[in-house]
Amino acid sequence: MKINRFMIAAPKSGSGKTMITCALLQLLKDSGKNVLSYKCGPDYIDPMFHKKVLGVPSKNLDTFFTDEKTTVQLFLDERADGDFAVLEGVMGLYDGLGGIYEQGSSYHLAKVTQTPIILVVDAKGMGKSVLALIAGFLQYDTQHLIKGVLFNRMSKGYYDIIKPLIEKELSVKVVGYFPEQKDIGLSSRHLGLVMPDELSDIKKQLNETADRLKKTIDMDLFIDIAEAADEIGDSENADVYNEKNIGNCDQNEFSQNKAINTVNIAVAMDEAFCFYYEDNLRMLEKCGAKLQYFSPLHDTSLPEDCDAMLLGGGYPELYAKELSENVSMLNAIKKAFRAGMPTVAECGGFMYLHTYIHNICDDTDEQNKADEQNKADTQYNTDTQNDVSVSQLVGALDGGCHFKGKLVRFGYIELAEKYSNFFPPNEKIKAHEFHYYDSTDNGADCIATKPATGRSYDCVISHDNYWLGFPHLYYPSNPHFAESLVRKAYEYRRNKNGKLL
Repeated sequence: MKINRFMIAAPKSGSGKTMITCALLQLLKDSGKNVLSYKCGPDYIDPMFHKKVLGVPSKNLDTFFTDEKTTVQLFLDERADGDFAVLEGVMGLYDGLGGIYEQGSSYHLAKVTQTPIILVVDAKGMGKSVLALIAGFLQYDTQHLIKGVLFNRMSKGYYDIIKPLIEKELSVKVVGYFPEQKDIGLSSRHLGLVMPDELSDIKKQLNETADRLKKTIDMDLFIDIAEAADEIGDSENADVYNEKNIGNCDQNEFSQNKAINTVNIAVAMDEAFCFYYEDNLRMLEKCGAKLQYFSPLHDTSLPEDCDAMLLGGGYPELYAKELSENVSMLNAIKKAFRAGMPTVAECGGFMYLHTYIHNICDDTDEQNKADEQNKADTQYNTDTQNDVSVSQLVGALDGGCHFKGKLVRFGYIELAEKYSNFFPPNEKIKAHEFHYYDSTDNGADCIATKPATGRSYDCVISHDNYWLGFPHLYYPSNPHFAESLVRKAYEYRRNKNGKLL
């Protein structure tokens, strides 16, 4: 398949990849290209910015989560000859698993998908040293994938001097520059960028960035690099969601009836809960689920006739007061949970199911607040009803969640159930964690193992119809998980109604 494509990568985080990627997406869209976007690695927020530009979901690709063949299949899914694809890298170009392995890095993804790389270099405070930096990255590029360099935060005057020098000495194309922007930029908080829906003028910012970038880059050269990318894969094998790839969905009653007995999964989706992998949702649909989106913030009840709940990650701590005031929704979720409705809750969704959460996170003076919290925790009174620093939540799980002022657990993990529930014995599912809050009870039904170090720890509540914990799962790494959730929803629906619908 001929997919025109390039990857925006950088030597380090904070180089401006997301703003530049969004600007390029806008320019390609404006030129009439059929363009889709991808994010390397386990990032939820950057794809939201891509979606703001394109109006369609952006997908994650991660060579830790999936093997090379599956990664290519996920990349090719829903693509057609002649499409344009823009991939945004993660961290530094060569930074992969544990910070020292190639697996999971932007470069590994570029190798697997045979994608040309545009290296974005933050040149602020640098002179000729940028040549040494670029030369080192070119030396490490064994596949010769770096096809262009874009300078961020560089003046026109210096660009005119350095561009011919780099092209002569390093034999790599310089595709343009972007001067430092004082009036536009993306804000950050403790888990990454501020989400796009929180920025009232985000569309204006993205459009303005695109207009400015257009004046300082060679867009034709970008397109030439994209169009020179090699053909990739086999379009006939590009559907990772087909039944042969989804667990054992073939001969059992569930599989035979899934087409006519669609189950309804209620998916929490609003300002507080919005961290979902697009491929996770699609895999649930392919297994026979109809997704019914609802808002724990704004709705008063669960969707009618739902058979399971999916409570994803997000920032419930920023909306704790509003969530606690929506008593009708709290009661509805608690009632459904107590009735045995199959429930998967990840990170923020897991926090939401607790009895309480401390209201101390507003992105200001975080460490001092965490110190106060830790001090308070040592003196904590189990009666939280009248504690103004506490918001009452669902109460399906005893205990609460506390802000720690630093990452509690971070990075890739592999999860194995101690007792088989959501996938067969001796199987694992890949996931990652990144959270500043911690629970009074993180669960102990799974063993999480850090692949880079081999360190392991207990986590997750996984028994009966529930999977609850801080890890964010990636379903294509073990499609049995999606199949199992839909099957549990199917059995719940059948038992609830006393017959197949």
